[in-house]
Amino acid sequence: MHRDSRPAAFWFLTLFFAAFVMFLYGPMLVIVVLSFQGPEGGLTFPLRGLSMHWFHKLAEGLGVVDIGAALQRSLGLGLAVMVCTVVFSVLAGLAFRKRLAGGNTLFYVVVASLIMPSIIVSLGIGLEFRLIDGGIKSALQALGMESALEGFGTSLGLFTSALGAHLTWTLPFGLLIMFAVFNRFNPAYEEAARDLGATPWQGFRHVVLPLIAPSVVGIGMFGFTLSWDEIARTSQAIGDVNTLPLELQGLTTTVTTPSIYALGTVTTVISLLVVSIAVGLATWLGRRQRAR
Repeated sequence: MHRDSRPAAFWFLTLFFAAFVMFLYGPMLVIVVLSFQGPEGGLTFPLRGLSMHWFHKLAEGLGVVDIGAALQRSLGLGLAVMVCTVVFSVLAGLAFRKRLAGGNTLFYVVVASLIMPSIIVSLGIGLEFRLIDGGIKSALQALGMESALEGFGTSLGLFTSALGAHLTWTLPFGLLIMFAVFNRFNPAYEEAARDLGATPWQGFRHVVLPLIAPSVVGIGMFGFTLSWDEIARTSQAIGDVNTLPLELQGLTTTVTTPSIYALGTVTTVISLLVVSIAVGLATWLGRRQRAR
């Protein structure tokens, strides 16, 4: 009987890969397990009981922090970033299919934000919007609009500076994905549509978009998930409110119960849910495309 003898290198690489997976996902698994402790549970092992107690405590609130409001802010910002990332990435991908004057410079400017330290990007955006605040206040004062000046606070906010900060992180990924997609795209399909009398919009809607739809879904997933857990680029650019990751970061120094693990489990479940929906939708679109 033939005996399959594997070399020692195979077992070494297998053990190395297993250790890498445990290093990568072990902390997440530990947090999930500890979040299901009983009322006497603590922040470390051993596990004391098994219940949903700390999730109920999380629903009641963690001190002065409004977790529900922070969750809504993060979801709203994540969805806005997702939509903007998809729209701008697709439009940029279409534009870069043709030779653009200064296209190389524009590309490097967009991608440069990936190598810039995130906290520096956040500080720069925060400073920029504070300068905008100064300009707006000076303009209102010069125009004699005292009532508007008194009611004006800051232009820093969730869907202004924070949205811009997150897009500096998500747009380069979306653009790189669209470059890869269109490099493999066969323009003969578009030419055939034009030969049949389709307008540019009809060609995009009925030919190009169905073919790139799975990748567009992937860009949307990247946009949401990268925004969902972003801290550094948000910290100096969000104004006087906090997203859920910022609240969670602050709670690590004040909350000493497994409620913080329950919050981590909830955020992880939301991330996995978004990824699952995106993968399922991309798979369905891919099968539908092949069926045609």
